[in-house]
Amino acid sequence: MKRIWNAEEKTQYERALRAQGCQYIAGVDEVGRGPLAGPVVCAAVVMPLDEADLIVGVDDSKKLSAKKREELAQKIKDRALAYTIIEIDEKTIDEINILQATRLGMKKAIESLSLSPDAVLTDGNMTIDISLPQKSVVHGDALSYSIGAASIIAKVHRDAMMDEYAKLYPHYDFASNKGYGTAAHIKGIKEFGLCPIHRRTFTKNF
Repeated sequence: MKRIWNAEEKTQYERALRAQGCQYIAGVDEVGRGPLAGPVVCAAVVMPLDEADLIVGVDDSKKLSAKKREELAQKIKDRALAYTIIEIDEKTIDEINILQATRLGMKKAIESLSLSPDAVLTDGNMTIDISLPQKSVVHGDALSYSIGAASIIAKVHRDAMMDEYAKLYPHYDFASNKGYGTAAHIKGIKEFGLCPIHRRTFTKNF
């Protein structure tokens, strides 16, 4: 039986921060830490949190169909008080490693918001080098409305990028795997070598 979307559960962390006097709360998340190719994409979003303004269905982007993600991403962008999407490319990932690249992307996403938040919610155990109060939430993309919203717009953005890269580099099945190391992707690497968007530090074995 499918669980009903529960606004009270989804906004528990946001409500706790509001009770402490925070008005604007940013959720931040990343997509694309694991792939062999393409950027890591980080998004930050400040959503209105009154119950009448909540978008039903916001959840961990991995739990949603592509069509549902795209529908929700548009609603999130339309309703957000502020949002930003930052790409950190494969060259930077190779230079500073994926963890530091993710932290950099999250920092840039927060700092480039048009509205300065009072507090930041991040997914997982990630700590960002920012001066704002921040709280990490394990499985935050599923448990926090703001982080879930960030995860959706980041995922839709990155998937669209990988669909375009699939046209440029047709040998790796990027449209299906989005850069992750599927059998078809690895077969393409073995047959055709690496393309410009491959992460060299992730593909040493090939």
